[in-house]
Amino acid sequence: MAPSKSSGFRVACIQMSVVNDKAKNLAVAVTRIEQAKQNGCTLAILPECFNGLYEIDLFRKNAEVIPSGETCKALSQAAKSNQIYVVGGSIPELYNDKVYNTCTVWDPNGKLIATHRKVHLFEVNIPGKTCYREVNGMTPGNTLNTFQLDRFKVGLGICHDIRFPEMAELYRKQECDMLIYPGNFCMNLGPLHWSLLTRSRALDTQTFVAFVSSARVPHPTYITYGHSQIANPWGEVIGEADEKDTDLYVDLDFSVRENMRQQVPTEKQKRNDIYDVILKKN
Repeated sequence: MAPSKSSGFRVACIQMSVVNDKAKNLAVAVTRIEQAKQNGCTLAILPECFNGLYEIDLFRKNAEVIPSGETCKALSQAAKSNQIYVVGGSIPELYNDKVYNTCTVWDPNGKLIATHRKVHLFEVNIPGKTCYREVNGMTPGNTLNTFQLDRFKVGLGICHDIRFPEMAELYRKQECDMLIYPGNFCMNLGPLHWSLLTRSRALDTQTFVAFVSSARVPHPTYITYGHSQIANPWGEVIGEADEKDTDLYVDLDFSVRENMRQQVPTEKQKRNDIYDVILKKN
């Protein structure tokens, strides 16, 4: 049974296949958002860079101005038509001739209610396996960002942001109920770290954490891991996809979070007289 409106909602993690055709990707995203609503979801989450391949050389080509670009217009209309909240994964954003990896959030009226520029740009160099540097094609963001979904507060990150517990801790300080990270882990790191990081951030912050990937498709340089999942405040995975093109629907009951915080009251036990995590700019 789905939780009542007072205690939670149903979320869709849209693990779509991304191809080198923006129009096709947008059409798929819009269809899947509609299907999410038909399946009783209040919130639909798309993956990182869902409107084009995750290729450094393509970031600027696929970049759009927010909110006037075609991707934003499609997401706004999809949210409004289906009366659903949409976390638009991320897209390359063009601003002052710089390219950012940016997440947009749309309410059921089609209004843009939040944006988040990826703070920590991904860099990996595993000799003979994977070498990737987002800084070669993107500029990092400098702010933490949240939005309100009814009475629930949601913190935003993108992919590599999930590796930094300090950022998640700041969201907990802002009294977030849930954290969302659209992402695209590579095959060398996904099997080792994807689920571990999802569960760790959930346990650290005693919130629900959604980590949403694109599906695994053949790719010459970067193959995504897939396995979109959601963990609850106990650090338990309560929903997980495989690597294929699929949608994951999960019911969230936020009374679980309250119970966990009462039974394991780590927030009250923090020794802020010895250490602290502070927000320097926002």
